[in-house]
Amino acid sequence: MKDAAGTRTSERANRREATGPKGEGRDSPSTFPKYPEYKDSGVEWLGEVPAHWEVPRLKHLARIRNGRDYKNVEVETGGYPVIGSGGEFSRADSYLYKGESVLLGRKGTIDKPLYVNGPFWTVDTMFYTELSSRVDGRFLFYYATCFRFDKYSTNTALPSMAQEDLANIQLAAPEPDEQAYIASFLDHETARIDALVEEQQRLIELLKEKRQAVISHAVTKGLYPDVPMKDSGVEWLGEVPAHWKVMRVKHAAKLESGHTPNKEKSEYWDGDIPWVSLNDSKELARNDYIEETKFTISNLGVANSSARMLPPNTVVFTRDATIGLSAITTKEMAVSQHLIAWVCHDDAVISEYLLLVFYAMKEELDRYTFGATIKTIGMPDVRSLTTPAPPLSEQRDVVDYVFAERDRLDRLIEEAQKASRLLVERRSALISAAVTGKIDVRGWQPPAGSSAFAEATQPEAV
Repeated sequence: MKDAAGTRTSERANRREATGPKGEGRDSPSTFPKYPEYKDSGVEWLGEVPAHWEVPRLKHLARIRNGRDYKNVEVETGGYPVIGSGGEFSRADSYLYKGESVLLGRKGTIDKPLYVNGPFWTVDTMFYTELSSRVDGRFLFYYATCFRFDKYSTNTALPSMAQEDLANIQLAAPEPDEQAYIASFLDHETARIDALVEEQQRLIELLKEKRQAVISHAVTKGLYPDVPMKDSGVEWLGEVPAHWKVMRVKHAAKLESGHTPNKEKSEYWDGDIPWVSLNDSKELARNDYIEETKFTISNLGVANSSARMLPPNTVVFTRDATIGLSAITTKEMAVSQHLIAWVCHDDAVISEYLLLVFYAMKEELDRYTFGATIKTIGMPDVRSLTTPAPPLSEQRDVVDYVFAERDRLDRLIEEAQKASRLLVERRSALISAAVTGKIDVRGWQPPAGSSAFAEATQPEAV
């Protein structure tokens, strides 16, 4: 894993690669010239197109065919690929079509075109195309990624495309050799952008790993590398500083279980008391503190149930579904039976430190979980959970350090995520600009040694 300085260096290098002068990437549409002459396409979404391009309907370039159910042709091994909206997922002993084709969604996922070249079978929720000599398959594929599928979809609950609507989509197209050149350009440039996106994703994963490592190391080993260590006697903790205590969490904090008031009693609900439940899982996963909850209960609901009023700074902890999602309450609250609450003893552990222990305990909690449908952790295992307990002053130092370091890493993660989003947006913009003729890429040359033009020749400028 890279250290923080190495991570920042890598990220800066990625940004330099993805951007050019004045923040524009070398793959930005604005870095390419326009065609010498344009004409009105007569199609609103296309606007003006190069003067020498035609504006045919899709049905003039390709025949749209229905896919078919594959159950009767499915085989375990060998055969031909069966392709759905997510790509190949099975094999068939025969094929529907052999050759270049663009697959388009008919029902369900309709906005993810696929390019295929070879024998294949496609499912009945997909269309496949038989291409004419007037269209290059890769050019049509890139074009199809720009179609306004939302405009044509006939069903909002389960998006669907009618064959007739697809057939009558208008697009702009040059001669096939120029289409092939544009497609080769896009093959090369999108691959380069995809590599940069993948690099950003790897960086994000490394930063997340480092974030978890910072938490785990600080709460189990402390901040001072030279202190004497001792065996904690707990497998997941390993060695801890010799002057630290190791104890059951139930001895460092009072364990409180939760409850759900009778849901048929409306007077028990919509009160002033926040009630933490699995409906708040997303908030617990994102935040260290919880202030608002999806549901609230009334004092009457508390009085007529086993729900307990919990003081501020209680650490709540999910014991069902996703185990160990934790946060600290900011006011008096109650919790459902799917959560455990820990009211910290002032002389043993501070809430923020215990919260970080639960963050560090993730793999240990996974070991205790059981249940095929809904994961859970039993109360005996909850009572057996163990925490290190440094002196309170040292706990505060650990919390301050971890919160600051985690915030720094979160900012780097956010920057990398933003860079990834911008690259994806740039990729889409580049494809749209190239296939609709908004930019002229005929003067583009691949880098030395590239195989981008192995099957394409550069067309003469018109």
